[in-house]
Amino acid sequence: MNPKLSRHGLWLCVLFAAAQTSAQIPDLSTWTVHDPDRPQPPIVTPGTMGSAPSDAVVLFDGSDLSQWQHRDGSDASWSVMNGFMEVTEGAILTRQSFGDMQLHIEWATPNSGDGQNSGNSGVYLMNTYEVQVLNSYANVTYPDGQAGSIYGQYPPLVNASRPPGEWQSYDIIFRRPHFDDDGNVVTPARVTVLHNGVLVQDNVVLTGPTGHRNRPPYKAHADALPILLQDHNEPTRYRNIWVRSL
Repeated sequence: MNPKLSRHGLWLCVLFAAAQTSAQIPDLSTWTVHDPDRPQPPIVTPGTMGSAPSDAVVLFDGSDLSQWQHRDGSDASWSVMNGFMEVTEGAILTRQSFGDMQLHIEWATPNSGDGQNSGNSGVYLMNTYEVQVLNSYANVTYPDGQAGSIYGQYPPLVNASRPPGEWQSYDIIFRRPHFDDDGNVVTPARVTVLHNGVLVQDNVVLTGPTGHRNRPPYKAHADALPILLQDHNEPTRYRNIWVRSL
């Protein structure tokens, strides 16, 4: 043993070697390198600035809330004006359900309040896992509750917030959890978030559903569930919402 190698350094070497050994290398043996017969990826026409790609489900195009409802199944009643919707009363959920998804959503917070009382809302994936919406521009709060956080679990890697009143965007890649027949977690949920085009959550593993001041364990649920937008008594605005099932 190298006498200059500390016990801590030795353990790091052992752990690194174990990680390298256990890493799974994809099996690409079905196709040779640059095989011209390999299937071509499907063609998707990307949206222009402000519009959805050709294979997306448009959840809100600025005109109506026909894709949304309240928890009791009644029609969504948030205000719609000038191409956006504004939180009024009660959370709203998509009429359709989704599992693995790519979600694009744009939002703007009011210029009022401070801490958690400044534009507080949230995007709940599968009605269960929250990406926080908040005015976090020169507005300090607990890190795992600011804009771009996975609420109560992961602060954003950086604060990429624009000032209140300005439009912001989330691009979210979500992989749902998988459960066995007994309701045990086989694969936990993972999420990647770009806030205004900046990576703020990098394929993080979720510990379970979103809770307030606690971290509840996973509870088995359906493979697809609605997306929920939270009402937190703040007139937060949303526009240009679309989703691609993965």
